[in-house]
Amino acid sequence: MPTATPIKIGPLKLAELTEAERIFRLAFTTFLGLPPGVFMAGRDFVRSRFRSQHVKALAAREDGRLIGTNFLTVWGKFAFFGPLTVLPEYWDKGIARKLLEATVAQFDKMKLPRTGLFTFPHSAKHVGLYNKFGYWPQRLTAMMHYTPSAAENRRPEAGISVVHLSTRWQGPRKEAIAACRKLTDRIDKGLDLTEEIGSLLKQRAGEVILTYIRNTLDGFAIAHHGPGSEGGDALCYLKFAAVRTGAGAGERFDRLLDACDAYARAHNVKIEAGINFASEDAYKRMRAHGYRAFAQGVPMQRPNAPGFYRPDTYCISDLR
Repeated sequence: MPTATPIKIGPLKLAELTEAERIFRLAFTTFLGLPPGVFMAGRDFVRSRFRSQHVKALAAREDGRLIGTNFLTVWGKFAFFGPLTVLPEYWDKGIARKLLEATVAQFDKMKLPRTGLFTFPHSAKHVGLYNKFGYWPQRLTAMMHYTPSAAENRRPEAGISVVHLSTRWQGPRKEAIAACRKLTDRIDKGLDLTEEIGSLLKQRAGEVILTYIRNTLDGFAIAHHGPGSEGGDALCYLKFAAVRTGAGAGERFDRLLDACDAYARAHNVKIEAGINFASEDAYKRMRAHGYRAFAQGVPMQRPNAPGFYRPDTYCISDLR
């Protein structure tokens, strides 16, 4: 009897990007039962990550044919993976498991204290597979939309300023990024968005919005918008946002939301953002602000630790 062709896992190649994107969209539309071309239309979760130095792209191949991919994003001492997608004709043949084995091996080699992912809470198949690799499901994350009103035009309070990082020269830009790193490190030791910020600016895939009280950084948001971004032309996707913890954090979060409103309003787009239910006050403030949930997902972490998903934090991040 002929033997099955072994599945090989290795780095994704530049020449495979078009097929990798096709697999990504086909896998999700098939699973969700959507018409072709509907899922994430105009948004780029494959090429933009492949071009990022802090993201490792893995490929599964059978006899040289690309049949699945996974993307490993490193934020300092925390990392997450996804989207992990496999050609539907290869589902239930152990391809995802092989990609996961390689993924976990990479994370272990980096000696990361915690890693995570985002998946479908209603899918016992997905949750069960990731659980076999040590990932544990946590509180749900609400995927939310908000369209700022064209009539709104809130001026910052006295002493409060809003800065768009792309407008800063090299010296002030480095100082601002260092301040972002200190802010996230206080929230979750080792959490560092430096390379995520640098990648967005290099690719011109949106904006990093910063709020200050006098000369102190209050908060920042990594907003994907425009061609080749994870938001596309029709959305401002807040991939990550956070404010300083401690007294007054809720008010700082409100001001950061206002700053994101102004950016989205200037580009005539709605905002998409994910907030974990563990951050109860942040969720309530987003609801009061006008955000409404359109879907839910569940983060899973290895080991089972809250990280930046806690009642005292104000972090927007869905780990997609």
